[in-house]
Amino acid sequence: MNFEVKPFGTTADGRKVNCWTLMNDSGMRANILEYGCTIQSLIVPDVTGRPVDVVLGYDTLAEYEEQTGYLGAVVGRVGNRIGGGCFTLNGREYRLAVNDRGNHLHGGIAGFDKKVWQASRNGDELVLETLSPDGEEGYPGNLHAVVRYRLCEDNTLRITYDAVSDADTLLNLTNHAYFNLSGGGTILGHELQLFADYFLEADGNCLPTGKKLYVGGTPFDFRERKSIGRDILTECEQLRFGNGYDHNFCLSDPGPWKRAAYLLCRETGIEMACLTTQPGVQFYSGNGLTERAGKKGRFGVRDGVCLETQVWPDAVHHEDFPSAVLRAGRPWHSQTAYKFQCV
Repeated sequence: MNFEVKPFGTTADGRKVNCWTLMNDSGMRANILEYGCTIQSLIVPDVTGRPVDVVLGYDTLAEYEEQTGYLGAVVGRVGNRIGGGCFTLNGREYRLAVNDRGNHLHGGIAGFDKKVWQASRNGDELVLETLSPDGEEGYPGNLHAVVRYRLCEDNTLRITYDAVSDADTLLNLTNHAYFNLSGGGTILGHELQLFADYFLEADGNCLPTGKKLYVGGTPFDFRERKSIGRDILTECEQLRFGNGYDHNFCLSDPGPWKRAAYLLCRETGIEMACLTTQPGVQFYSGNGLTERAGKKGRFGVRDGVCLETQVWPDAVHHEDFPSAVLRAGRPWHSQTAYKFQCV
């Protein structure tokens, strides 16, 4: 495993940011920014050996500061939504920053995607750390978070998340990479398989209603591989609410390492497998991407797909959901792996 580190720029408020490059002997390369703990680039050889950058992103730090799509970033403290931007814990109400139609989304106005993380190398891993002080974006507790990236020789990018807080709080860390296995253009022709029999019904603000819906006989049935675009224009209230797919799928695999998804682009022959220790995956078909310039030319609506491994959204308001509560002094640990191969 080889590492390189180079300056990537300086934030508008004067913070210096480096880009770390992880390279294996199989021809795969990952660029990770200290800003937002961001996957800026992920180079994978296609079926012909041609290098393909399979994530959306930008060439400059200024573009990352300006964008609102969380491209490639680690989001938190709580990824996804918290209804009404408030929650009650231990009998006390906490009010969070509101940044999405009256709700709290991906950690708030200045979440983990806006932080400059402290980076270092530890063996084959890139280690990034940050401290979220008590009260930041409304959350209780001083929280120390650590994210580790490891690029394996079998072309797996493994992400490990660890955290501890000195007070009871909420936590749900995930990565918000937009994948495009063709290197550009629409992802509607990508074929997707999700290992989930149920998904969470959402309301008009993409908040879960609390109901688990069976995927069978619906456009949400990805138990067998199919193109993302096959049913996306079907007349369906759930698709209309999100202008496409933007839903949590409840993973069926009972094991500690769960199969979440397979994504395939037949044009390049690149297949990505997503595995996780988390109970859910948010499948987002890039419906809100705005037309803009990126590192591979222009991209826009449905030019990237997110597979965000997670605790189910708004879990603090649903007692029967997997819990997002982190108790004081108890370690929080999660892992997700994206494995690439050509088929």
